[in-house]
Amino acid sequence: MRHTFTIALWLALGLSLAFLMVPVVAVFLQVPPGELVDHVRGPVVRDAVIVSLRSNVIADVIIVVVGTPAAYLLASHRAFPGRRVLVTLLELPLVLPPAVAGIGLLAAFGRSGLLGGELSTLGIHVPFTELAVVLAIVFVAGPFYLRQAIASFEAVDPRMVAAARTLGAGPGRAFARIVLPLAGGGLAAGWALAFARGMGEFGATLIFAGSLPGVTQTLPLAVYAQLGQDFGTALAIGALLVVISAAILLAVKAVPVWDPTSSSTPVSRHR
Repeated sequence: MRHTFTIALWLALGLSLAFLMVPVVAVFLQVPPGELVDHVRGPVVRDAVIVSLRSNVIADVIIVVVGTPAAYLLASHRAFPGRRVLVTLLELPLVLPPAVAGIGLLAAFGRSGLLGGELSTLGIHVPFTELAVVLAIVFVAGPFYLRQAIASFEAVDPRMVAAARTLGAGPGRAFARIVLPLAGGGLAAGWALAFARGMGEFGATLIFAGSLPGVTQTLPLAVYAQLGQDFGTALAIGALLVVISAAILLAVKAVPVWDPTSSSTPVSRHR
């Protein structure tokens, strides 16, 4: 019975791996490597890469600058009323369908939306611009960073912060000199996950920003646009996204994380 159970476990693992890997491998085998490289060098891919990278960098700056202090507040004040509700609201975009996220952004920032009139008065038109791409990425990717940042700050031993305070360090100095270095590995991992989610964002961006080549067309939108025009280019963009995603996953696993149960030395996430 023991051998039968072990064989069943390995069979389940093999089936899972095969099912998940066959589509990924097929992306690279459908078109010869030389043609994939030629397609990647084309103007469609180049423009989509520029839009994706630029939008994600701007969005990630916003996510980190705003999300880091917000996460630290929630991590360091665990007993105030409504904390669980606040965390749930921050995590809500994680489970929202992409179409709902896109229509929600349009209803909030569109010309006839909740804030559209005020923005139009200021001369700001959000939908179907690169700003819309940035806002869509912040909305869908921000919670990934916030969740990881909260967990990373909660893992920091509060006694170390208290010791720094007794030695005369103010709250800001203790945060910068003690908390951030110890939580840095987790924060970096959270940023990588948010970046990966932003690079793969499709639904909310399509509804809120459209798919204008060179303006709002990101790499996932370029895949969709090229499906009926040039399947080779669509495959090439897919292959590029697979490489980017794999690189981010490997980077996340290699990020050292401080283990408070063993020592003050960072340990690798790699298993």
